[in-house]
Amino acid sequence: QGPLAESGGGSVQAGGSLRLSCVASPYREDRYCMGWFRQPPGKEREGVAVAYIGGTSILYADSVKGRFTISQDNAKNTLYLQMDSLKPDDTAMYYCARGRWYGSCLFRPHEYDSWGQGTQVTVSS
Repeated sequence: QGPLAESGGGSVQAGGSLRLSCVASPYREDRYCMGWFRQPPGKEREGVAVAYIGGTSILYADSVKGRFTISQDNAKNTLYLQMDSLKPDDTAMYYCARGRWYGSCLFRPHEYDSWGQGTQVTVSS
């Protein structure tokens, strides 16, 4: 098993909810970026939500603002993504990612050096 392990994906109907979890092994830095990306079928990977661990900034994709919430449980070394009001367009493989902090946490996949194996989310209409 790698440093990141996602779970919680599944199939739901539009309007439903899912909570993704990402259990992480300890990281070498005290401040770093960690978050969620997704790759819809036939499309490129895109950022969903990323957080500055050690700080307070969070970035959400416009398409998920107000519906998704990223959070963490330090005691459990776990990052969560609560997804509400799901839409068919949210169907994708969801990946947890972690990387060094370069002054901001953005949706730049190349700045993340650890990735989980992914968990599939399917939303039907």
